[in-house]
Amino acid sequence: MALTDLFIRNAKPAAKQQKLSDERGMYLIVSPSGGKWWRLKMRSHV
Repeated sequence: MALTDLFIRNAKPAAKQQKLSDERGMYLIVSPSGGKWWRLKMRSHV
């Protein structure tokens, strides 16, 4: 699922923390209090 600007603005808080992700490792956490945080899942191939 693509995280579009409109989709992110309309994301409403729920009873539990939500994790909305795209197909490339970036995700948005929406807390029950309404806060929104961006995270990026990274892997290193050494």
